[in-house]
Amino acid sequence: MFRLILLFTLLPLVELSLLLRIGEWLGVGATIGLVVVTGVAGAWLARREGLRTWGRVQSELGAGRMPGDELVHALLVFVAGLVLVTPGVVTDCVGLLLLIRPVRERVARSIRRRLAARIQVQGVGFGDPGAGRDPGMRTAGTPDGGEKAPSGGRVIEIQ
Repeated sequence: MFRLILLFTLLPLVELSLLLRIGEWLGVGATIGLVVVTGVAGAWLARREGLRTWGRVQSELGAGRMPGDELVHALLVFVAGLVLVTPGVVTDCVGLLLLIRPVRERVARSIRRRLAARIQVQGVGFGDPGAGRDPGMRTAGTPDGGEKAPSGGRVIEIQ
């Protein structure tokens, strides 16, 4: 929550400060023109890259694969489009960077790592704990010697 407050208070102040300095340097008309041109060009680039990414999503689906990575790219292109139509120098730079595929790859990798650290996979079983269990699977936190899951449930490791 604190990060959001900082984002919505500090970012506009930084943007305003930069726009005022650019206005002093280039003049008011040129600064407004710069904001309009970057917004229009950014929206056009975001649309073009978004269509490319959507095409990759559809081709993955057509091949019978789950387009997880491409969906993350599509989301990042959408975010790029949003920040590009927001007036400001910092947001335009962030938006343009997100439209570059190698940059998006790194951001997507970072997002995946952060999400993977937060996800905990657990299974729920009913009845006899050993019935129907594959002998190649070990169950942690049971009489056969493993440890308990943080939730007190059973953790099944599949090898």
